[in-house]
Amino acid sequence: MILPIVAYGNPVLRKVGSEISQDYPSLTQLIDNMWETMYNSNGVGLAAPQINLDIRLFVMDSIQILENLDTEEQHDYPGDTGYKGVFINATILEENGETWPYNEGCLSIPKIREDIHRKEEITIRFVDENFVPHTKTFRGITARVIQHEYDHIDGKLFIDYLKPLKRKLLKRKLEDISKGKISVDYRMIFNR
Repeated sequence: MILPIVAYGNPVLRKVGSEISQDYPSLTQLIDNMWETMYNSNGVGLAAPQINLDIRLFVMDSIQILENLDTEEQHDYPGDTGYKGVFINATILEENGETWPYNEGCLSIPKIREDIHRKEEITIRFVDENFVPHTKTFRGITARVIQHEYDHIDGKLFIDYLKPLKRKLLKRKLEDISKGKISVDYRMIFNR
């Protein structure tokens, strides 16, 4: 089932998510719905706060990004083969390497894209949809997508990394998004 995406301005996007256990109600169905919602919205990641749940859960698929790069662009991300997975109760253990800019967007903040600087490598501990524990290191685009989604479960948004002047320039657009004065091709929940 395709779920509506919560728009910028909803308080759930600013909450630190709570950890969940294996007996979280209808978890398998929730994850299936998140995948369907993400792909229907042409996203590469989706965190539970974006569907109005303040829990530590996100899904992401960076394989589709890397597959759409030409051979020259793929050389920009050595060691990144992409990853598709479910992250539950995640904790970033380390961020390493140089920071690098990439033009990010967010399903909860449609039609706004900005260059955001993030570290090139992360190590993260999480459990998957079967509650099997993992500790993995990711690089490049995959690390970036994970960091973006991880921020959501910590109550942060990519625009928080912008300089104050840039955020001020975006203020009107952000207000319009929160009021539903925007047209998108996926379902959204607005704060009217």
